[in-house]
Amino acid sequence: MTRIHCLSPAPALAGASGSAFTKDPAVSDAVDSNFEQVRTDKLKKIEALGLDPWGQRFDGHQPIGDIRKLPDDKPEGERPKVRAAGRIVQRRGQGKAFFIDIWDWTGKVQVMIGQKQVGDQGWELTQLFDLGDLIGVDGDFGKTRMGEPTIFVSKLTFLGKSLLPHPDKWGGMADIEFRLRHRYLDLVYSPETLDRTLRRIQIVRAIRTHLDKLGYVEVEGPTLHAIAGGAAARPFITHHNTLDIDLYLRIALELHLKRLLVGGIEKVYEIGRVFRNEGISPTHNPEFTMLELYQAYGNYETMMELTEKMVLAAIDAIGGEQKRPHGERTIDFAPPWDRKKYGDLFQQCTGKAIDDRAGVAAAAREIGLNTQNTDHDVLVHKLFEIKVEPYLETLDRPVFVHDYPAGLCPLTKRKAGQPGIAERFELYVLGMEVANAYTELNDPITQEQTFRQQLAGLAEEDSMAKMDADFVRALKHGMPPTGGLGVGIDRLAMLLTNTTTIRDVILFPLLRPEK
Repeated sequence: MTRIHCLSPAPALAGASGSAFTKDPAVSDAVDSNFEQVRTDKLKKIEALGLDPWGQRFDGHQPIGDIRKLPDDKPEGERPKVRAAGRIVQRRGQGKAFFIDIWDWTGKVQVMIGQKQVGDQGWELTQLFDLGDLIGVDGDFGKTRMGEPTIFVSKLTFLGKSLLPHPDKWGGMADIEFRLRHRYLDLVYSPETLDRTLRRIQIVRAIRTHLDKLGYVEVEGPTLHAIAGGAAARPFITHHNTLDIDLYLRIALELHLKRLLVGGIEKVYEIGRVFRNEGISPTHNPEFTMLELYQAYGNYETMMELTEKMVLAAIDAIGGEQKRPHGERTIDFAPPWDRKKYGDLFQQCTGKAIDDRAGVAAAAREIGLNTQNTDHDVLVHKLFEIKVEPYLETLDRPVFVHDYPAGLCPLTKRKAGQPGIAERFELYVLGMEVANAYTELNDPITQEQTFRQQLAGLAEEDSMAKMDADFVRALKHGMPPTGGLGVGIDRLAMLLTNTTTIRDVILFPLLRPEK
C-alpha cells in the first residue's frame, strides 16, 4: 500500500470523500462537521433508493486474501465467481466505469463497477460512495487490460455508511499520536499495525498451546485485590461501595496462583492484565499483559528450560528465522541461550565483588549514589542497573542472568549453602528484561520474616505496605517446592515483531485525554 502522509492544515472541503485530518482539534471538529453533513445527505439518498444504509446480513463472502489467490487469467465467461465484503479505501471514476479498492483484514482488491452491469439503481448507488463505506460485491475475478487483478461486479450490496472522513493517499496517517488515538483507522490504513497485531495474537496462542501440551492449566485470578502484593510497585486504588472498602487493581498474578499450588493444581498459569501506577516509557505502560506460571516440584532451572522452548515455539508460530531483526540490530535466538551469574557480571563491570561491602559503597560514591542508610543489596542493584545493564544491551543473544542477592528477592528460595544468594533469574534481550523466575520460597516462617523486613519503613501508599496474612497462612498448610516464571508479553511481542516501543504492540495504550 502507498505510504499515507498527513496534510496540515486540513484541506478545504472539496467533496465527501476527501481527507480532513489536522492536529488542531477545533479545526478538525469543524471540518469533520462539514464532511459529516455531506455524508449524512448521501445517507438519506441511499434510504430514498429503498436501501438500508447500515446494511444487513451478507453470507457467503470470501476473504479477499483467498480471492487474490484464485486464477485471474481465465477468459471472460470462465472467470471464477466471487463474493466479497470490505471497506472502500480508494476510488476513481472513468466514464461509465468506476474503480474502487476494497479492503478486509486479509488484503485489498480492485473492484470495477460498470453502469451496464449493475443497472440504474446500482449506478446511482455508486455515485453515493465515500471512502470508508462498507460494501458487498458479487462478480467475476480476472484481470483488466492493464493487468490488475479485479472483481468485475455484477451486483452491489450496501453494508454500511461512514459518516466521518477516512484518510486517502494524500492525507492522514503520518501523525503517530493520531494513529494511537484512532487505532481503528490505524489498523485499516497502516498494514504494519494490523500485521503486528495478528502476530502478537499468534505469539500468545503459541504460548498457550505450548503450555497446554506440557499439562499446564490456565486459570483466571481476581483483578481486584484487598492487598496489593506479589511485586514491589505502586497500585491503582479504587473503592467498593457496598463493602465500603478500598481495593487495588492487581500489580501481579503471583500470590493467588500459589494458593492454587497449595490446593493441588501442580501446573498452573494465567495470562492477564496487571496495573502499576508508575511511569510511561518505550518499555513501560501502566496497564500491561503478564504471563505467570508455576510448576510444583520444579525450580528456576526448570523455568530456564521452559522459557527457552516456549519463546522458540512462539517464533515458530509467527514464521521466520531464529535470527530476527530488531531496529538496526539482529537478535540470535538459537539455543542454547547464555547463562551468566549476577555476581560474575557485577564484578566484570564494576571490578567489585557483590559481598565486598566497602568496595561496593566506594564504587557507588564514585558515581554520585547516596550510600547513607541504604541496604547493601539495594546499593548493589543500583550499581548493576548503571554498570551492568548497559553491557547486557550490547549482547545480541538472550542471556539468563541468575543467582541474585537474596535481599532483592523476598519471595525466592535461598541457594543451598549460600544464604546470601537467591535462586532467581531474569532473562535479558538487548538489555531489556523480558522474564523473571524464581525457585519459589515455600517456607512460611522465612516468608513471614522476609515480608516483615521488606515492609519496614515503606510508605503506606506503596504496594506491599501491608502483609498478605492469608497467603502466609496458605503456605503454612504446605506448598510443594516450586519453580515460578513471569513473562512480559508486550515486551516479548516487541522483540519478536521488530517493534521498538511498547505502545505499538498494545492496541490501546494509555494516552493523555484529548484537550
